[in-house]
Amino acid sequence: MARTASQQPTDGELEILNVLWEEGPRELGAIHAALSQSRKVALTTVATMLNVMLGKGLVTRKKTGRVYVWSARMTRNKAARGMLEKVIDRVFEGSAHQLVAHLLENQKLSAAEREQILGLLQSAAARRPGKGE
Repeated sequence: MARTASQQPTDGELEILNVLWEEGPRELGAIHAALSQSRKVALTTVATMLNVMLGKGLVTRKKTGRVYVWSARMTRNKAARGMLEKVIDRVFEGSAHQLVAHLLENQKLSAAEREQILGLLQSAAARRPGKGE
């Protein structure tokens, strides 16, 4: 049985989305040039990926003169939320607590990052008194 297409971007699609998020709408050539700065990739591969992403609803395109200008349809926040939910569900059994504990226990956070997270938790608690206790 064929697997249904995921709405979450693949690693390659995420690279393209990062270009569009950082630089805004771009023509195929500009997207290819940006990707080529970090690794060798064929123009035809980028074109194929953009068309697949169009079908998945990750990007849009608009004809401008003789070329298409591609734009991200999925926001960075929506992509991050979906990918993080997938990691939490599959790796940490649905527990955000386990994710944070893993980051803390494996010293993946700097002291400054721990302070920032503590500040975020305190702000969230202040906005929603009595919740999550």
